[in-house]
Order: sequence, then C-alpha cells, then structure tokens
Amino acid sequence: MQPQNALLSATGTTIFTVMSALANQHQAINLGQGFPDYDGPEDVVRAAADALLDGRNQYPPMTGVPELRQAVAAHNARFYGLEVDPNAEVVVTSGATEALTACLMAVLNPGDECVLIEPLYDTYLPVVKLLGAVPRLVRLSPPHWDLPREELAAAFGPKTKAILFNTPMNPAGKVFTADELAFIAGLVQRHDCYAICDEVYEHLTFDGAKHIPLMTLPGMRQRCMRIGSAGKTFSLTGWKVGYITTDRGLAPNVAKAHQNLTFTTPPNLQRAVAVGLAKDDAYFAGLSAHLEQKRDRLAAGLARLGFGVLETKGSYFITTDVRPLGWNGDDVAFCRTLTEEAKVTAIPVTAFYASEGSPDHYVRFAFCKGDHLLDEALARIEAWLAGRGAAKRAAAG
Repeated sequence: MQPQNALLSATGTTIFTVMSALANQHQAINLGQGFPDYDGPEDVVRAAADALLDGRNQYPPMTGVPELRQAVAAHNARFYGLEVDPNAEVVVTSGATEALTACLMAVLNPGDECVLIEPLYDTYLPVVKLLGAVPRLVRLSPPHWDLPREELAAAFGPKTKAILFNTPMNPAGKVFTADELAFIAGLVQRHDCYAICDEVYEHLTFDGAKHIPLMTLPGMRQRCMRIGSAGKTFSLTGWKVGYITTDRGLAPNVAKAHQNLTFTTPPNLQRAVAVGLAKDDAYFAGLSAHLEQKRDRLAAGLARLGFGVLETKGSYFITTDVRPLGWNGDDVAFCRTLTEEAKVTAIPVTAFYASEGSPDHYVRFAFCKGDHLLDEALARIEAWLAGRGAAKRAAAG
C-alpha cells in the first residue's frame, strides 16, 4: 500500500481523546476536557428546537444565516465598539476549530512563516504544517506566563505571514493586557502581516479582567481575523457554531476556505445562537460571575490539598503545580495515576507545548462543572493523597 499523509500519520491522537477514554475506562470524574456538565440557556436551546420545525432546513447561505451575521455584527458593536458589515465581514463556521483552519488557509502559502505562542491549542500546529507553512514557536512559561518580548520580536521576520494567538488563553488562564496587545500589534504592522485571534473565551474573564480584541487597536482592523464560539459563550460545546469577524478584504478568502471545509452550518443552530447573542448584558456578566465562583471553589480546594495553584484570569481552566505534593514523576504520569487511582482526570500541560524542554510538572483542571462534581473530585483526590501518605509512612516504618 502507498504511504498515507505523512504528517497526519505521525500525529498522535489528541490528549483530550486519550484522557477522556482513560476516564471512561476507570469511571473517573473528567476534569480534563473543557466542556460543562450542564446545559446552556433554556431560551437558546428552545429556539434551536423551534427552528427545526419552521420549514427552513435546507442549505443556508454559505457565510451564515442573515440573523446570525447581524447578531455577530451587533455583538461586536455592543461590547467592543467595532462597526462590522454583517453582509461582508462575518463568516459563520462549524465551530471555532474550523474557523481557525479557515483563517489560516485564507492567508498562508507554502513556505510562509506563522508565529505561534506556546502553550497552544493542539490543532494550531498540525494545520499550519498541513498548509506547508513554517511554525515559529514562542514560549510562555508558568507560573506567571509573562510575554517574552525579545523572543516574540525575534520570531518575526521577512517570511512572517501571520501570528495566531489565544486570549483569554487556554490552558494558562492568561488574559493579555492592553500593553501586551499593543506590542503584538506593533510587530504585526511592522512586518506587514496578519493576526488570527482565537477569542473563544472572550466572555469568560474574572477578577475584573477585561478582554480586549486585537482588532480594536489602531491599525489592526484590516489585519485581524477574530474568532468567537457559541459553544463557549452559551455552554453548548456540542453545537459547534463559530463565527469569524474580519475585514471585507480578508472575508472572501475566509469564506472560500469555509466552502471547502464544511460549506455550511446547521441553520436551526445558527438562528438559536443569534437569539443568544442578543441576550441582555446581565447574561454575559452572569456567565463570568458563575464561572468565577466555580474557579474559586476548585482553586481553594486544590490549594487546601497541597497543589500549587496558578492564577487564572480567564477561560475554563486552572493550572496547578504538582511538585508541592511530593510528586517526582512528570505530568503525564501524574494525570494517568490520578485517573487510575483517585478516579479524577486532568490534562498534562506538556500536551500544549510542541518544543523541547517544556515544563513537565503542571496539570490542568477544568472547573466548568457542577459544584457537586467539583466537591466530589476534591474528596476523591483528598482520599487518594491520604492513602499515598499512609503507604509512605508504612514503608518508612
């Protein structure tokens, strides 16, 4: 048999699939994959159900139903002061992962360089490589995730076509500041390239941190492709509805990429997301407050048990240092052991790094779960740690 695609053949199964399968095998509480265990807003779900019965179930317009494109434009104006043409500057996709791929396809040619910031979502690197482009990796390191400005500037060069970055950031929980964004914007303009902005956690920020789209900075309106996610904003991750806001000069290529990936997205879900984006400000404020309470609940419990808990300003996730527990192995071994013995699943942070020498003693927990599940997970970890401590004392005695 002829060899198959070399890059895909060499790409392992995603860590989320591996750890979720291990969680199922051991009947563990899954705090690994970032999906809520509760449903989204009832009115949005009802709108999707009603839309199935209104006789409009054939192909919708390729770039999205008018209701959703208008809702995305209105959302941009309401929250960020961005004036967007819904007919020429919005493309609806089947999830934010497809949106990322479409944006990369829209601008990258073989041999172009694309700057990526680690830790990174696991589809970024394979898609860049599949397009024949060259990734230039810049690393943020825990516990503070500071932006290494010299290294970032050095990653840009004559062949740079784009930067792809994520704020609020998974798994770091970092929300990029106005000063950091201005530095990135300066590099993008100096090198005459594009910015693909993964902003799926835009409404999940805590402690007063504010999400600032790079697109709102001076000189960036025509260079940015801004990606949002109904799954994250409405706790409906299985719907896979994403939306791209971009300049009319970029939108046609983004739409052509979308045409060759999925072409359209289920029309009933699109119309329901339009209902969601029109919800009042109290919904969006309540979403972040609700998740901030869950973050605090899990963070306090993990700290009490001895984990080193890192600051989380946004997203669904807490990163923890396992060294204070006396763990001497790496993060992969810790997550596997935690799943098998404590019956709780987390994700090793090394899964979000592609370059050598990444920190290997941090694990990520998702807190977008019911309070009872978070409490049960903490109780299981506490019992497991107590058992390990007793075993060590017995061995020493």
